[in-house]
Amino acid sequence: MFLGGLALLIGGAEALVRGAGKLAISFGVSPLVVGLTVVAFGTSSPELAVSVQSAFNGKVDIAIGNVVGSNIFNVWFVLGACALIAPLMINRQIIRQEVPIMIAATLLLVGFMWNGDVSRVEAAIMFALLLGYTAFLVIQSRNEKKNTAAEDAELDLTSTWDRHWSMQVVLIAVGLFLLVQGSNWLVEAAIVFAKSMGVSELIIGLTIIAAGTSMPEVATSILATMRGQRDIAVGNVIGSSTFNILGVLGLTGIVAPTGLVVAPSILSFDMWVMLAVAVAAFPIFLTGRQIARWEGAIFLGYYVAYTTYLILMSQQHDLLPMLSNVMFWFVVPITVLTIVVSLMRPSARTLPSS
Repeated sequence: MFLGGLALLIGGAEALVRGAGKLAISFGVSPLVVGLTVVAFGTSSPELAVSVQSAFNGKVDIAIGNVVGSNIFNVWFVLGACALIAPLMINRQIIRQEVPIMIAATLLLVGFMWNGDVSRVEAAIMFALLLGYTAFLVIQSRNEKKNTAAEDAELDLTSTWDRHWSMQVVLIAVGLFLLVQGSNWLVEAAIVFAKSMGVSELIIGLTIIAAGTSMPEVATSILATMRGQRDIAVGNVIGSSTFNILGVLGLTGIVAPTGLVVAPSILSFDMWVMLAVAVAAFPIFLTGRQIARWEGAIFLGYYVAYTTYLILMSQQHDLLPMLSNVMFWFVVPITVLTIVVSLMRPSARTLPSS
């Protein structure tokens, strides 16, 4: 059921992105805006489906853990894997605009969760900010002339079988149906996992579901990296992370019958890991305007250590104190060293433009 739900989520996201993207273009919306919104937001539609469905079923821990875990997974695992394939050159707009917006959204969420819950008013504020952010992108794209070939390729505008608006509407409907059904199966399977393994629903949401619902981001970013569209690979991750906070948790908090009560472990640990992931990556993006292969390897190592820590903590394993010491005496110094090396690296602004 879990594998079937995961397959439906990935297929549903693909159908929704293709149908909505082409429908938007047929109504005169530029491919750039579609790439920044429909593609990035569409790859986060599994997170939206799972979190909303979980909130309706009273599984708030899964809903929140899915978003927090997905954002950690996006930066550490997806960007790390892409950087191992090829060093990721970072577009100036991503550095100057998209990453700061992602960090601001993360700080806002931390502030809202500080008192132990996210109210409907706070959730509505986040969702309104997403609408404002999307409108800003539309206005910005009209004022700037950009090369949209990458977005065209990403949406596969050369295909003919789905050119008519009726087929695009069918794709949207099919995509939404697959997302809803897939989220049902995934949540039900996750609950069974949690009970049979003695692991809390929160841990399942932070790990298995977070990784599962992020598969569209994995596929999109890795494919873009292999095609040489590395700004698309990074932009998809950053845009999806922003949407997860403002869109997924915003809408989930609005429709949740009992509101979003934040688990104590989120407040004491995972919330700060999510914030640290967002903030610590910024110096690497800013100074060298790239993520090197060795930095990608460190990102992947961080995610493995984080996931291992969650599992050991849930089981109160004897190895937990040792891993905690390793995290404190090894991971933290390596993080500081990485930032220092990045700050000392010659800035791309001083290099000849390609």
